[in-house]
Amino acid sequence: MKKRFPAHGWLGLTLIIVFWELNWGLRGLRTHWAFFPLWLGYSLTLDALTFWRTGTSLLKRSRRKYIGLFLASAPVWWLFEAFNTRLQNWQYVGAEYFTRLEFAFWATLSFTTVIPAVFEAAELVSGLRVVQRLGHGPSLRLGRETLRNVFIAGWVMMAMMLLWPRLFFPFLWLSLFFVLEPINVWLGNRSLTQRLREGDWRPILALWLGVLLTAFFWEMWNYLSYPKWVYHLPWGDFYHVFEMPLLGYLGYLPFALELYALYHFLAGLLGDKDSDYVRL
Repeated sequence: MKKRFPAHGWLGLTLIIVFWELNWGLRGLRTHWAFFPLWLGYSLTLDALTFWRTGTSLLKRSRRKYIGLFLASAPVWWLFEAFNTRLQNWQYVGAEYFTRLEFAFWATLSFTTVIPAVFEAAELVSGLRVVQRLGHGPSLRLGRETLRNVFIAGWVMMAMMLLWPRLFFPFLWLSLFFVLEPINVWLGNRSLTQRLREGDWRPILALWLGVLLTAFFWEMWNYLSYPKWVYHLPWGDFYHVFEMPLLGYLGYLPFALELYALYHFLAGLLGDKDSDYVRL
């Protein structure tokens, strides 16, 4: 029997309804303050749906680690912002109305929601029949030499991206995973490689479906927001769905893998090497 829909889910739905309406209803006014509560509502709602379906969820398993997702998320996304100073693939329209300190504060608060949103969506969809049915495939065993080559390839992609950003900017969404996945294996941190050795592709499918669900809401809610982000891509900048070019949505797939690798790298640094907190 399914459990009663938890109270934090109703809180999440309320936050979504109120701040979605405010964010779009106050068009022409700065609604930067609405981003965090809107996306907190998204995360709480998905967490409640997961608990309602399965009896467990990220928040219910550990409030401390749940808060840790938000704390880890901000520096992780600032890393991507640092790369973007070279790539210039996106910019924030309306950022000019803030001082540097104001922008840093509001941006950091907003960035805290990236990892929780993706992981909540991934855990929610991980129980879908399509994921369970298609998630069992051939085992992929990466030996020591292969992992070393993957690690080197990640650094090469990163260098190419920084040296020739107009051609190789998509490597932003792949190079970090290639660098960090071998490191996680070598350090004994939880990794996707562990699951692939067992022929278990469910975490990857869950991350992909979860990030695409989250990407839809990211881009949709951003479209009529102010300030908002817009894209400037040297190539592939056509057939926009909201502000994002259609091809750009493909970048979300490896991005989800990067978030998984980055989170478990940070968890390993904090002594939680084989954490099963994120269950996909």
